[in-house]
Amino acid sequence: MVRRIFWMAVGAGATVWAMSKANEAVHRLTPDSLSGSAARGALQLGDAARQFARDVKTGMAEREQQLRADLGLDGTAVVEPPRRRTLSGAAGSGGDRAISAAPGSPAAALPTSRGTRRTTPQIVAKPRQRELPGRTTDRKDPH
Repeated sequence: MVRRIFWMAVGAGATVWAMSKANEAVHRLTPDSLSGSAARGALQLGDAARQFARDVKTGMAEREQQLRADLGLDGTAVVEPPRRRTLSGAAGSGGDRAISAAPGSPAAALPTSRGTRRTTPQIVAKPRQRELPGRTTDRKDPH
């Protein structure tokens, strides 16, 4: 008799648990609940994307500041006025503007290019080797 009451109580408890789980599943799968879940997910995704964009902008600003400091573009470079052209057309009077490198920057150690002549790189075509008809160079001769 005690056994029967015990198993009856276990069965009733299992039934109550199963019914509550089934009701939760039905509630989760209603159109209103599904649309609410989708809306919450979209809002969370939007927040994550916004945070990512903020992080990227912050990183870009930091990197730009580093590059400007390394290249001397943060106000330490001095722009020299253009040189006046002479009527005789002397070399070096092209009216170019030169930018001095900031002291201590890597560009300050480079030699100046005054007096050097710039040349355009030439493209040299290699002569093609002629192949004999019926012969290929990528496989062994079968004879």
